[in-house]
Amino acid sequence: MELNSQSTRLAKGACWMIRLRWLAIVVVVAGTYFSSNVLGISMQDFALYGIGVLLAIYNTTILLLLKHFTRGQIEPPTQAVKRIINFQMSTDLLILTVLLHYSGGIENPFVFYFIFHMIIASILLSVRESYLQVTFAVSLFGLLVLLEYIQLIPHHCLHGFVVHCLHRDGLYVFGTFFVFVTALYLVVYMASYVAVRLRRAEQAYKEANVQLQEKDRVKDEYVLRVTHDIKGHLAAIQGCLGVVVNKIVGSLNEEQSDLINRAHNRTRKVTYFIKALLRLTQMRLSNNLEMDSFSLKNTICDVVTAVETKAQSKSIALNCSIGPSVNEIFGNQLSIEEAITNLLFNAIKYTPINGTVEINAREQSNCVLVEIVDTGIGIPQGELSKVFDEFYRATNAKEVEKDGTGLGLSIVKQIIERHNGKISVDSQEGIGTKFCFTLPKTSCSKV
Repeated sequence: MELNSQSTRLAKGACWMIRLRWLAIVVVVAGTYFSSNVLGISMQDFALYGIGVLLAIYNTTILLLLKHFTRGQIEPPTQAVKRIINFQMSTDLLILTVLLHYSGGIENPFVFYFIFHMIIASILLSVRESYLQVTFAVSLFGLLVLLEYIQLIPHHCLHGFVVHCLHRDGLYVFGTFFVFVTALYLVVYMASYVAVRLRRAEQAYKEANVQLQEKDRVKDEYVLRVTHDIKGHLAAIQGCLGVVVNKIVGSLNEEQSDLINRAHNRTRKVTYFIKALLRLTQMRLSNNLEMDSFSLKNTICDVVTAVETKAQSKSIALNCSIGPSVNEIFGNQLSIEEAITNLLFNAIKYTPINGTVEINAREQSNCVLVEIVDTGIGIPQGELSKVFDEFYRATNAKEVEKDGTGLGLSIVKQIIERHNGKISVDSQEGIGTKFCFTLPKTSCSKV
């Protein structure tokens, strides 16, 4: 599982705040209209609608600013995104304070919406920044309450919602402000505590993931060295047995000839297995494939021609259908050819005599969709999720073909995913199997 970097997480948080603000704009406008025209509450409509317009302009500006900093970058600059979030948070608090001023001040129960901002700050920002934001919020609201209390700024009473204005009621003002301050600081304390614990757990998970990847790489390198050495020894043994089979077997008795032939066949199969394991390990260790534009249409035709003899030997109808728009794609031609060959040989191998195997290719959006469909033995439903696992072979496949590496489909999956493609399988036991994979038509950055 690949974890998002801090900068990516912060950028997503900034975008989330922008989406929430669009919702807030709708709530401000609709709430003002409903309160004033339906509930009959005395509201400063002009000022509140003006704040709604101001919010829309401000939100659009923030959106453009965020796009400017993240455009064309895989990892957006952390400090720049942090500054945008801090600016959004502070500006939101200021606008909310002005909004409260024109809608009842301390009389407005929506004053506790400050809490939502504090929770967001605790999630996205550091503990220090969160406490700075809560102190700023308390200062803004405290200043508003004080200025309205001493009548330096006008108080807009919510007639129709409260019986009489409360901004001059000392006990109410002090009590509400005390609860407001303690609630905000407690929220920041608890939310920051949870957020810090989660960040530490996330960091520990990242480090563990890096260690696992390193151990996996060391294991692959070990397998690569061992299989390479074994391959050399097997090649020597197979060469010697080949000489015996071709030149000396005729002078041996039947039992001796049988033993030599069986040893030669077994060595050949083990050599094939080692080659497949070596190929898979090399792919797992390699981060790059040499890629270029090539004709997928010609590649499919070449593979069909190569496996045609095998299909004819079992009287299997081999059909090929390629869409007129399918031609050039960007990738490693030899790897794609290997994947298609593997899938077609598997389809032919596990399809009974007089069956049918089809390969279809067609354009699908910015990708090419390739399907290999057969009328073979199929795969048991309970085993479909395991067919791409290394060394795994379906139970009914073992009955048809005792020898097999269980690596072919793993190699295919690695190849397709290295090209930023996707592969899937659909099958019904006794009816047939369909493998589908997609390949992007243009260059992909993942490889």
